Amino acid sequence: MDSQPNTTQPMIELQNVSKRYALGRQVVPALEGVSLEIGRGEFVSIMGPSGSGKSTLLSLLGALDQPTEGSYLLEGVDIARLRDAELARIRNKHFGFVFQAYNLFPELSALENVLVPLSYGQVPQRERLSRAQARLEQVGLGHRTRHFPGQLSGGEQQRVAIARALVMNPTLILADEPTGNLSQEMGDEILDLFQNLHAEGSALVIVTHDPRVGALAQRLIRIQDGRVLGDTPVLERTHLVNAGVSA
Repeated sequence: MDSQPNTTQPMIELQNVSKRYALGRQVVPALEGVSLEIGRGEFVSIMGPSGSGKSTLLSLLGALDQPTEGSYLLEGVDIARLRDAELARIRNKHFGFVFQAYNLFPELSALENVLVPLSYGQVPQRERLSRAQARLEQVGLGHRTRHFPGQLSGGEQQRVAIARALVMNPTLILADEPTGNLSQEMGDEILDLFQNLHAEGSALVIVTHDPRVGALAQRLIRIQDGRVLGDTPVLERTHLVNAGVSA
């Protein structure tokens, strides 16, 4: 995974991926036969009802879980069957995660939270502080570096989480309902930030149930009952989103 990427191939390609979980003697399908591609610098939204498999799909994309069947090609290399230690290295190098609940360490300051991935990523000590500070400034929190999560608003906590996701210069940012715990005003600020990141060249995948959020992406992947039902450019679906029709 350390070789130079082939810019003519998709950054990520899932080939007939399925994910099933064992609950006692019962096998529960979460995803069935999913195939899709994500290109460099692309902005993709994934929508579907609760229990449709969209968060499972995000976990597979971010190498937080492994498929039961199928292939996952990252920069042309199949990572579907790698060992945990190698997957952890790939996650730290290639993916930045943003969650609905922020997932910040309450005992650490904003700056210390952003420093966490750097400590696992073999980044030289002398570079860590400057990189973390720069990312906090990028999300508008350069003046709040010493504040703890409990001293920050929900929107500010999510900005810290985004700075943490960015600090390793990831290949792809993965966000799971990133505005779900925020007011509309704070949520709009976070969405503006994501749009700016995309404009600067970042690749993003956002899981959401909100058509307004889904409409911001270039592509909208519609998922239900663990299967992809549609994968279309957002512009072709804008009239549905504006009408409030769930994807």
